[in-house]
Amino acid sequence: MRARYEAVRARVGPGVTVVAATKYVPLADMAVLVEAGVEVVGENRAQDLEAKYAEYGEAFRWHFIGKLQSNKTKIVNRTCELVHSLDSLSAARRLEVPALVQVSLAGEHSKAGVDPGALVQFLGPGVVGLSTMPPAADDPEVSRPWFRELHALAGRYGLGELSMGTTQDYHVAAEEGATFVRVGSVLFGGRERRYDSAA
Repeated sequence: MRARYEAVRARVGPGVTVVAATKYVPLADMAVLVEAGVEVVGENRAQDLEAKYAEYGEAFRWHFIGKLQSNKTKIVNRTCELVHSLDSLSAARRLEVPALVQVSLAGEHSKAGVDPGALVQFLGPGVVGLSTMPPAADDPEVSRPWFRELHALAGRYGLGELSMGTTQDYHVAAEEGATFVRVGSVLFGGRERRYDSAA
């Protein structure tokens, strides 16, 4: 895995943080990420975050990339340095760590995120950037307009951090200004799609 991780880092460049998505990585397999030299992991579920942090707390920098419920903010506040997926005002009021607001640019009801028109309600000292998940597509180029739009939206509000791009399109996201990319299956050699961070 180390070679795959280093290949992703080389492709996106030094200005982009590679976040290893661990939604489907069992606790017992987290040691593989340590051995590969992974520095930042992103977890989707607060319960899993708590369990993995208890075992590997000092091994990684921890990010939360899943749906954040307000009653789970205590766990995130205690363990994480950044949240990528803020889309609830109630969670925002309880959050004590920096966050990226997840924006639903395509208006897909099946995906989390706030409407761009509602973004101003979330802006405050704790919000440092934006994130998005474009519609699923086999061609990475299909994601480019969405990444470009998010970059422009962040610029409009003076936000410097952008979390966009997953296994299938992370290189396009980096070209369009991502400062974080979230990857899963590419680190595991593509042998199991269940590791894809977009799942």
